[in-house]
Amino acid sequence: MAAKKTTTKKRPEYTLMDKHTKAIVFGYQQRAIQRMLDFDYICRREEPSVVAIVNPTREGTHKCFWGTKEILLPMYRTLAEATKHHKEADFMVNFASFRSAYPTTKEALETNTIRTVAVIAEGVPEHRTKELIRIANNKNKWIIGPATVGGIAAGGFRIGNTAGQLDNIVASKLHRQGSVAYVSKSGGLSNELNNIIAMNTDGVYEGVAIGGDAYPGSTFIQHMMRYEKNPDVKMMVLLGEVGGTDEYEVVEAIKKKKITKPVVAWCIGTCSKVFPAEVQFGHAGARAGADRETADAKNKALKEAGAAIPKSFDDFDEQIKKTFDKLVKSGKHKPIPDVEPPIIPVDYAVALKQGMIRRPTQFNSSISDDRGEELRYCGIPISKIFEDDYGLGGVIGLLWFKKKLPKWATKFIEMVVLVTADHGPAVSGAHNSIVAARAGKDIISSLVSGLLTIGPRFGGAVQGSADHFTKFLYAGEKPAFMVKDMKNKNINIQGIGHRIKSVTNPDVRVEIMKNYALKHFPNTETLDYALAVEKLTTSKRNNLILNVDGCIGVLCCDMLRGIGYTREQVREFVDLGILNAFFVLGRSIGFMGHIMDQKRLNERLYRHPWDDILYLMPDKPEVVK
Repeated sequence: MAAKKTTTKKRPEYTLMDKHTKAIVFGYQQRAIQRMLDFDYICRREEPSVVAIVNPTREGTHKCFWGTKEILLPMYRTLAEATKHHKEADFMVNFASFRSAYPTTKEALETNTIRTVAVIAEGVPEHRTKELIRIANNKNKWIIGPATVGGIAAGGFRIGNTAGQLDNIVASKLHRQGSVAYVSKSGGLSNELNNIIAMNTDGVYEGVAIGGDAYPGSTFIQHMMRYEKNPDVKMMVLLGEVGGTDEYEVVEAIKKKKITKPVVAWCIGTCSKVFPAEVQFGHAGARAGADRETADAKNKALKEAGAAIPKSFDDFDEQIKKTFDKLVKSGKHKPIPDVEPPIIPVDYAVALKQGMIRRPTQFNSSISDDRGEELRYCGIPISKIFEDDYGLGGVIGLLWFKKKLPKWATKFIEMVVLVTADHGPAVSGAHNSIVAARAGKDIISSLVSGLLTIGPRFGGAVQGSADHFTKFLYAGEKPAFMVKDMKNKNINIQGIGHRIKSVTNPDVRVEIMKNYALKHFPNTETLDYALAVEKLTTSKRNNLILNVDGCIGVLCCDMLRGIGYTREQVREFVDLGILNAFFVLGRSIGFMGHIMDQKRLNERLYRHPWDDILYLMPDKPEVVK
């Protein structure tokens, strides 16, 4: 089903994201999109938070899960198209690379509908970020990032991959709204904050990772002032770091009573003082250019302003719990109760890999397997096929009979392919392929046109001869009985007779295969029987010889006996009607040759000449009364 399209509900200025937020995702990040939708599901959102995807390389739809049901999200090549069709979306999650993060974010900020852009990319040039900040400020819009994991509104909206796996999200109580809001430089530590706050309070209300660049799109103070205005936020947590001076804006706001709600804060990087020289930490902005930018100086200033400061990060959880408990004890806040999340759907592939489910298969395959690092034919890796020179006959042995065949058998199979490869352009299969090719059909269509003629009258003698000769041989009947019985039933013996060849003008192909079998096959009982029948039929007419189709049919049966099959199993092959596979395989080579020949010659559309057709149309039709 398609995702619903609705309008966004009006939200207060201090709210960037909640359970009604609708977002456009820039970049075809399939896993992140699914994770956002999965978060929606466990939060019991009424509608998906992602309404459209911008994918510059293709348009159409993207199929994903909404709970246990599949939905289609529209996909556009440009942001302009997406915003035109989805005016309800006021948020963009931007997965563009650092090279294109600037123009795509700028375009989003200049739209009439997008209010907030989360820029995930790292490495966006600082002068470009400053320009984006100026545009956002002028238009009263917001940027989260660059170089951010994003943010999360508990019970409402998740930016991309924020907060990790669903089980971690549930453990951190992010599936329902809490009362503590935080802002962090670090995206990785924001995941740790989710867990710390969940264990020591009634949970997160909202959390934002502003990103580790020296010039973040939005700052600590901007988000904390939003939290100050939000009546649902009861206390705030700030996680800063060494480098920059943004934390001092929070210090001033607390001093001037612009921030009145309890604040627990810590700036990581206090270990920098033990190094003999200035240290650059992981983020671009995590570097102290002066004493004022050190973590120790900022922690001291925050403490003096009135924020609750732990002795170290190890005590951060204790300080958060102490501050929350004091808030509850004062009567200013009643803890929000836990909510049982819905059962989390597990993707089939994940559940299967973890051994959580079992499912009956619809197909069986006992000849090949392409799931591992290397393709295997009947258990043999493809590299081994070439190392041991299996050849075409050896591969056919593996895929058709599931056996590693001896050399005499593989050479025979290859002889059959060579012998049956072509019989000129006049036979029905080649003729059909040629006509189709001249009609402009592609090689597959032309080939199929020829293959469809193979049957009882063309090429069918391979199958038919195997059937006739083994039926009488395996029943213990003498060759004379077979000839007489077939004559009495007015049935021609398949594989006997040739239009041109005779006893005095034998078919070279038959002689080659017959002599090879008599020399190399361990068992030629069917051939011997067919040759005995041939003596009887040629005594009546010298062209009633064992023809090439008949020779292939009887020798295939003897080959099967020679590689270990019983007579009963050989009859199973015959009854399944698959011996024509040898003829089909070989003749396909010739058909394709004729098709290519016609294409190269640029032959015109074929039309059969009138003088080659006997027209038997009556003077007038029969009148039915």
